[in-house]
Amino acid sequence: MTRAMMLALLALLALAGCAAPGRVPLDRAASLDERVRAVLYDPSVAGTRWGLLVVDEAGREVVAIAPDDRFLPASNTKLVTIAALHAEPGLMATPIEGTAVAIEPAGGASDVVLVGSGDPLLRDTADCIANCLATLADAVAARTRAVRGVIGDDRAYPDERWGQGWSWDDLQGRYGTAVSALTLNDNVTSISVTAGAVPVVTSEDGWFAIDNRVGAGAVTAISVERLPGSRTVRVSGTIAAGSPVQTIRLGVDDPAEWAAYRFARLLRARGVTVAEAAKARHRAPGDPRPAVTGVVARLDPPPYAEAVRETMKVSQNLYAEMLLRRVAARRGDRGTADGFAAIEAMFAQAGVARAGWDLFDGSGMSVYDRLTPRAVVGLLRWSQAQPWGEAYRAAMPVGGVDGTLANRFKDTPLAGRVFAKTGSLKGTAALSGFLTTATGRVFTFSSFANDRPSGGGATTLAAERALNLIAAEY
Repeated sequence: MTRAMMLALLALLALAGCAAPGRVPLDRAASLDERVRAVLYDPSVAGTRWGLLVVDEAGREVVAIAPDDRFLPASNTKLVTIAALHAEPGLMATPIEGTAVAIEPAGGASDVVLVGSGDPLLRDTADCIANCLATLADAVAARTRAVRGVIGDDRAYPDERWGQGWSWDDLQGRYGTAVSALTLNDNVTSISVTAGAVPVVTSEDGWFAIDNRVGAGAVTAISVERLPGSRTVRVSGTIAAGSPVQTIRLGVDDPAEWAAYRFARLLRARGVTVAEAAKARHRAPGDPRPAVTGVVARLDPPPYAEAVRETMKVSQNLYAEMLLRRVAARRGDRGTADGFAAIEAMFAQAGVARAGWDLFDGSGMSVYDRLTPRAVVGLLRWSQAQPWGEAYRAAMPVGGVDGTLANRFKDTPLAGRVFAKTGSLKGTAALSGFLTTATGRVFTFSSFANDRPSGGGATTLAAERALNLIAAEY
């Protein structure tokens, strides 16, 4: 939408009058607050509960709509997690401890132990060129030709695979995959559906058992169901003749066991006999992290900045959860409880009222999470006074340019001039960050739309129009 088109749309909304509660005509005589409310309370988003706070460089309120109400923030939670990572003294500068492989005596044989240390970027894909699981497989194959079994050890972090308040139906997909200190390929594998007189469904690596209920049909419409804790995937629907292969990505429930399973495959491909099925080792929150012995090789993963950028730009849930656990590990053995203690200390340092937040995970998947616009704005403003503030802001998506904002704010005055984190969950749309006004001023903002109608696209457009309206005024 061009600037001219946007202004024309606002003029049409002005002519529509006050058909919804809180709406006023959009004439220039109306206050900015009234004009913003007219955009947000348009009939197309009726029923949506809005929270919006925009402040100038000095912290003065420009627009404030329910700034102290508590909202479900979705992935705006990642703003808090990444700030906590930066705020923990020296943590961003501390190298990530790489995944290791150890050989342990096991009676008259040996076990290979794959030891995770919280690296989110481990890979075993065909195109892997660095930080590759294959490197560890080569190290084992150079030392032994037969092992009893392969064990995935993720005891670097306590066993808290999902956040409190995660919806069970999100767990089967890649967005809700389990969290582990031993993470491989983002803890995601896939299944494929191939068209034919009798459609064929296959698992990428054999991890999942397939219950194939797919038939040939005139259209392609595939549905997948996997109950939590199950390794059986029911695939239903139809696939049309000539349709390309349908690939569906699925999360795994025990990443440590799955990584061990994949590692055993790599060993067998190198001529190493593996006698037993893959296993996993976990530890409960509060139990101390055990020492690892017999290490024969360790990888050197990329720095935290790469994981932070991915977390912010594309809203990577797993990375956010792993980074929260990294913060927690600095403070103790209680797992995420120590991470939330670090967040509480950070919010206090930032001068954010305790009533402004309650968090139960690091990614925003939890339906229990709550933030106020004022809490988010307070955190963002505080971040810009820290030595790491510039890097923190630079990791955010840019409107009309990249990440989750690549296709938003295009052809508007804010294209390339808004740095912000998106958030999307059932019934929720959030956007918080920084915008540059028409005269070059930098404002801080936080916008939440809760209880939005199904579909919800109109709420994101309404928020963008409101922010453009504000930016054009200053």
